[in-house]
Amino acid sequence: MNQKYFEKGLHEPLLYQENPILKLAVKWLQAYFSGEKPCFSDLPLDLSGTAFQKKVWKELQTISYAQTMTYGQVAEKLGVKSAQAIGGAVARNPAAIVVPCHRVLGSQGQLTGYAGGLEKKIGLLKHEGIRFNDCRP
Repeated sequence: MNQKYFEKGLHEPLLYQENPILKLAVKWLQAYFSGEKPCFSDLPLDLSGTAFQKKVWKELQTISYAQTMTYGQVAEKLGVKSAQAIGGAVARNPAAIVVPCHRVLGSQGQLTGYAGGLEKKIGLLKHEGIRFNDCRP
């Protein structure tokens, strides 16, 4: 899985077997990757994290398909003084793609880190037709 925080917060190892939640997740991801714009409410998310992280992740869910925000804009919307604090919460998002942390860019629209790897972030942004400044850090 090669994601920095993969399975963080799970109380037991992730089992790859068929169950109703995984069926919904697969359906959601298939819709997303086929070019549809599935709703977040289609998945019963119960994310483990601090109150601050959950607040940030909830804000990320307001970023529409093919739109972006900067870390600073997220901070401003939440009344937080530090864009870096936002970045820390974004990096620990346990539901990447579904909670669209890939839609958060640096202050000049540039790429920043991505827990799943920068190439994956680029692929997701391109999939959504998002233009970005490819001045990699």
